[in-house]
Amino acid sequence: MIILKSQHEIEYIRQACKLTADTLTELIALAKPGVTTLELDQFAEEYIRSHGGEPSCKGYYGYPATICASINDEVVHGIPNAHRKLKNGDVISIDLVSSVNGYHGDSCVTIPIGKVKPQVMKLLKVTEESLFKGIEQAVVGNRVGDISHAVQTYCEKFGFGVVRDFVGHGLGREMHEDPQIPNYGPAGHGPLLKPGMVLCIEPMITMGTYEVHVLDDDWTAVTRDGKPAAHFEHTVVVTENGPEILTMRDEPRLIK
Repeated sequence: MIILKSQHEIEYIRQACKLTADTLTELIALAKPGVTTLELDQFAEEYIRSHGGEPSCKGYYGYPATICASINDEVVHGIPNAHRKLKNGDVISIDLVSSVNGYHGDSCVTIPIGKVKPQVMKLLKVTEESLFKGIEQAVVGNRVGDISHAVQTYCEKFGFGVVRDFVGHGLGREMHEDPQIPNYGPAGHGPLLKPGMVLCIEPMITMGTYEVHVLDDDWTAVTRDGKPAAHFEHTVVVTENGPEILTMRDEPRLIK
């Protein structure tokens, strides 16, 4: 069931989204060679709690951390640890959800570490651009499939793979609500977009095959061919005046 949010609820979600965006801004600055993913995770938890929020992912179905930290061929749900240091040439996707007053805010960025290969930077740039292509379709009267189709066609034009196993979603009191928002599929299909729908649009794009598999930790999903992946996400509310990005950071684009 898709839950349309009241203005009062959207304000609560807006607060959570701002905290998520601010935390990601800090993490982007901290993500450097030599830093461990556990250090990033600990910073995120402390920052969220000290600003009146709760880390939504910690404890979710047993997930042990505040952030998902997915490096290189890890697509989503990488678990932070003290032994995983970022290296020059890595890319790390940091997926973060925080809650304020019982409502959530969800966003993700893929951060280049040091000097990254040009073709990998192209993957990051196209993935981030595809996020905004999808957001452009989040207008009243369109359908979820219009978002999906915009992301898929843009990324495949550059020869990149569009992950099928994980999708975007609605957001509110629950971290994952209806509707599901795939990053692939035909335009003109799926639920009708209405004012008050809060959507997490999140392209997960790969350098090669779109096929993934989950490691023995039961969380980390990696590309089957070992090639890099990128993941960008914003929380968006559908309004009569077009989509409003609730998790927008002060610097709108990470990849120039």
